[in-house]
Amino acid sequence: MRKYRIGVALVAGFAMMLAGPLSAQQRQQAPNSNLNAEDQLSPSQMQQPMPGAVATPGGAPGHAPAKHTATAGSAAAATVRSNAAIAASRVVACSGPFSKDSSNLKLAMVFDSRNVSFEDVDVGGTQVGASVLFPKDPKHRLEIWWANPASRSGTYLILINKQSTWSAPDGLKLGLTLADLEKLNHKPFKLKGFDKDNNATVSDWDGGTLSKIPGDCKSGVTLQPDSKASADAVKELTADKEYSSSDAAMREVKPKVTEILIGY
Repeated sequence: MRKYRIGVALVAGFAMMLAGPLSAQQRQQAPNSNLNAEDQLSPSQMQQPMPGAVATPGGAPGHAPAKHTATAGSAAAATVRSNAAIAASRVVACSGPFSKDSSNLKLAMVFDSRNVSFEDVDVGGTQVGASVLFPKDPKHRLEIWWANPASRSGTYLILINKQSTWSAPDGLKLGLTLADLEKLNHKPFKLKGFDKDNNATVSDWDGGTLSKIPGDCKSGVTLQPDSKASADAVKELTADKEYSSSDAAMREVKPKVTEILIGY
């Protein structure tokens, strides 16, 4: 299997924010954290070692449902239309193939099994098994981690990064500025300063629109300063402090969204 490396900064405290119970294995591996269920998802705070990848099944998924189960006016037909719309729009919705009860099989049914692979993702030396949509197309690539890795079911985390053109609920997408995020959130929000890798993370949407995504998902956002920003100005905005998105010094370094996490 191909291996993709994700910084250890991706994985800390996420388990504490999930509404549902984790498996016994995940509870044993989840780190201690002072985050509670109301906190926002913070990509750079995530350090939960996830279970390793399991072997790719050799057989193909089950047979397609009989035609009579999805007549034009049926609920099944409506679901098919909804899933098709998500697949065509490249928008992550907290429903359909990205719902909390989704699975690798459902992804294959919606996006075609030829566009879904199961790969190892390196997280600080730990191999994590994740389903990847369009693994050979950087602009359409999307990574999904499972709450139940052995059965590849139960959506745990959806990751948008690098060159991906997928967008998250409420219009979240890569490349947005602080002003763009404030517009989507309908108010300023809080974020931590830049760490050693120049990553700043949203720490609190402060009750704005992005604090609760339809479908009970939570969102996390990582930003990096403009490549032309003063290195000294960036260093002044330290990761151990929290800043308003309207802070003049933070605005001066012109950070943009480089990573989006959607989780349950």
